[in-house]
Amino acid sequence: MFKKLLAFLAAMTVAVAFAAVDVNKATPAELDSVKGIGPAISGRILEERKKGNFKSWEDLIERVKGLGASSAAKLSAEGLTVGGAGYKGAAAAPAKADVKADAKPAAAASAAPAKADAKPQAKADAAKAAASAPKK
Repeated sequence: MFKKLLAFLAAMTVAVAFAAVDVNKATPAELDSVKGIGPAISGRILEERKKGNFKSWEDLIERVKGLGASSAAKLSAEGLTVGGAGYKGAAAAPAKADVKADAKPAAAASAAPAKADAKPQAKADAAKAAASAPKK
């Protein structure tokens, strides 16, 4: 019986951890539970929310200092919503420095025989594939 209760509690904790947090309804603790939102950002969100609910992600980005399209995409991926909707803006494009840095290891890996460096490259390729996958 104890094992069943423990399993149930674990399942409920996982369900709550992945639950969406609506910026217009969330408590300070709920906002802080979203990865990427700390006390400073949650405080700014709550201050702006006093003036009225956020109508859209664009409204949130415009009114809350420190939030941009890139951070909105990340927060949405972590479960934050505005009016129940996730961020639909363009995914953050990699910076030029990131593109150049990614190109060099790929070229070096193709020119050199496979070594122990294959694992980090495989992880980088998997991360790129995950980042470019369409969000639901």
